Amino acid sequence: MARYTGPKTKIARKFHEPIFGPDKNYERKPYAPGMHGQNKRRGKTSEYGVQLNEKQKAKYTYGILERQFRKLYAEASRRGGITGEVLLQLIESRLDNVVYRLGIARSRAQARQLVSHRHIAVNGEIVNVPSYSLKEGDVVSVRERSKSLEIITDSLASRANNYPWLEWDGATLTGKFMNYPQRADIPENINEQLIVELYSK
Repeated sequence: MARYTGPKTKIARKFHEPIFGPDKNYERKPYAPGMHGQNKRRGKTSEYGVQLNEKQKAKYTYGILERQFRKLYAEASRRGGITGEVLLQLIESRLDNVVYRLGIARSRAQARQLVSHRHIAVNGEIVNVPSYSLKEGDVVSVRERSKSLEIITDSLASRANNYPWLEWDGATLTGKFMNYPQRADIPENINEQLIVELYSK
């Protein structure tokens, strides 16, 4: 399966929450899609269905393909600690996600595009792999000749969120990945334990 590029509101309605950010269309119809809408009777979802739904929500939220997600889960299983929390920490350390969290891009899809088009550097070296995994202390910066790009300046102008595991320098347009985030600091509404239970079957 290729990365999803269809209507985002439809996916948000499927999961009953605006996983891609503020969405006026979702607010108008915050229920599952379909011609019968919220009046359609739906059977009780099985335990497997609930677990699968949570995994799919995480994949769509972060824009990760199934193979990538499985590799991240395998890596999280090998490391010490709580597997679900380690999984989210590994996902949060992806370069495209950090570019989004720093406010350089307005969405993760936009962040992937900036990385792929060689506008982002890590420790002074251009990196064009969105799934690149950052380590503690790595410095993410906007390439010098890309600092005046409208897509970046517009995003930084509306930058609002600050995260305790990231340090941002607005003067040089550089951010530092300080450490892996604690679960309580990750704002996404994802029940990682359900994902662990799914892959543990």
